Amino acid sequence: MTRRREAQLDWNTFSEGIWQENPVFVMLLGLCPILAVTNSSINALAMGLATAFVLIASSLLISMLRNYIPKQVRIATYIVIIATFVTIVDYVIQAISLDLYNALGAFIQLIVVNCVILGRAEAYASKNRPSVAVLNAVGMSIGFALALLSLGTVREIFGNGSLFGYDLFGDGFEPWVVMVLPPGGFFVLGGWLLLFEWFRQRKAEAQGELAAESSKPGA
Repeated sequence: MTRRREAQLDWNTFSEGIWQENPVFVMLLGLCPILAVTNSSINALAMGLATAFVLIASSLLISMLRNYIPKQVRIATYIVIIATFVTIVDYVIQAISLDLYNALGAFIQLIVVNCVILGRAEAYASKNRPSVAVLNAVGMSIGFALALLSLGTVREIFGNGSLFGYDLFGDGFEPWVVMVLPPGGFFVLGGWLLLFEWFRQRKAEAQGELAAESSKPGA
């Protein structure tokens, strides 16, 4: 029973960032890169992976040092740790592809002040052991990357008629230029938020009906 409970707790810790506490679709955090770099799937995936590395690595280190960081300077310490990993990501992306680096622009450096990462450091990594902190960070990273990809995929398909740079519709397709412009980011984000909230309400209604059925006499 204890192992089962621990497994359930681990699963909840991992999955909450993907669904219940998705950083974008539920908590509405990190919207700056969401709207700015999701004009293509490649940019969205690159930013998602970069943020995931910084989030997981910083959560691990902060959790390991949580008992040694003075409370008075904890936020400053978290920022220094996060900035160190952001610098690593910055140089790695430059080494891999200058075109990608230029496409992401200043938003790579702005990962330092991403509310998702700093919030996880303060609310979770600083209060839990490393294994739990990393598990939660992985779930949050997946949730954030999925949100980026959700927007990037829709915007690239309708804005360029392609997916990850591969043409989907041929020369006859008339692209929706607005989708690769800043207003397109707001339109697509609003659509995903509506869809995500609809799914959440449907799930809540289903759980409510199930609870009502089980509470009936003789059930």
